[in-house]
Amino acid sequence: MKALIFAAGYGKRLRPLTDSIPKPLIEINGKTVIQRALEKLRDAGADEFLINTHHLHGKIEAFLKKNKNFGFNISLSYEAEKPLETGGTLKANADFFKGREPFFACNADILSGADLRALYDSHCSSSALATLAVRKRPSSRHLMFDSSMRLIGREGHAAQAGLAAYGFCGIQVISPEIFDMIKEEGVFSVTEVYLRLAAETHRIAGFEDQSSYWFDIGSPERLEAASCYFKENRL
Repeated sequence: MKALIFAAGYGKRLRPLTDSIPKPLIEINGKTVIQRALEKLRDAGADEFLINTHHLHGKIEAFLKKNKNFGFNISLSYEAEKPLETGGTLKANADFFKGREPFFACNADILSGADLRALYDSHCSSSALATLAVRKRPSSRHLMFDSSMRLIGREGHAAQAGLAAYGFCGIQVISPEIFDMIKEEGVFSVTEVYLRLAAETHRIAGFEDQSSYWFDIGSPERLEAASCYFKENRL
């Protein structure tokens, strides 16, 4: 099973820390977030990884080489000119993922207690093009789902009665069939692809994560909260 880890961002809100340390190499309780992502995906069945990079690419490459990729089968996709965002990266690496088997895609700066194997199995038992791990949490960009956890639209745009708002957790399982439906070009978010496909009546599913923790370490406050949690719980 293949997995993509998005690791190209600048981590601007974490400056000056990320001026010299790429966000994937930030340590949480003695272990980098990129290693944590690799291990969590491995535990869910992934055995072949693609990591996209841009900001401080050389440091990520050297770190993985020094640690012999932690024993994982890893390829790097260096976006030299500029980060392509999640959708652009997916499209640029379509040949790596094309085939019959669904694959994981996740953000490197997410720390989650979600059961990723259950997420994968949920996707495989459905007809969805993609299944997104979502969570009841504060967000300025809630996605709206119906009672069957089918994506309907974004909060503020989808006014249908009976919809529930969830925050996307930055983790998803995608079927390779989606590549034939990606019309967007250049730099774009995969979330925009999902919203367009949902509006075209394609099934994009949600999988509710009710695990004990979820952190996005994109700001100093969130990084500190994650560090405290992992230390207190010896994770």
